[in-house]
Amino acid sequence: MKTAVVAFWLTIHAGVLALPQATTTAPKKTSSKAVKKTVATGKTAKSAKKKGAPAATRQTGQMAPTPARYKEIQAALVQRGYLAGEPSGVWDADSMDAMRRYQTDQKLTPTGRVTASALIGLGLGPKPADSPAPAVPPEPAVRP
Repeated sequence: MKTAVVAFWLTIHAGVLALPQATTTAPKKTSSKAVKKTVATGKTAKSAKKKGAPAATRQTGQMAPTPARYKEIQAALVQRGYLAGEPSGVWDADSMDAMRRYQTDQKLTPTGRVTASALIGLGLGPKPADSPAPAVPPEPAVRP
């Protein structure tokens, strides 16, 4: 219990608030080297050794577009003549081929994947109204 209190105190003073976990085994002794590292970095030796954070806190990368978004992209490719048929919302081999041909014509890397540059070229990227207005500095006060 004494080790848990010390570890709790160290984490609070290192700028990281973490409550001690209840354990069913006897707590391990912490070396002075590990304590110094905890104080210096704000991470415990155990947390530093973890290979990855829990799925709830780990960022897993960009999410795949929704079927509605795929339909929107496919409709843009149909409109420009790169894809035949009706948009399905499923990114299949025909969709990848159409995107690859579009990317080649636009001098983009022809991956067949939905990329930011391809979306912008198709008119499906961020729109000026969606982006925040640039900050305009106030004019300096003129003194007579």
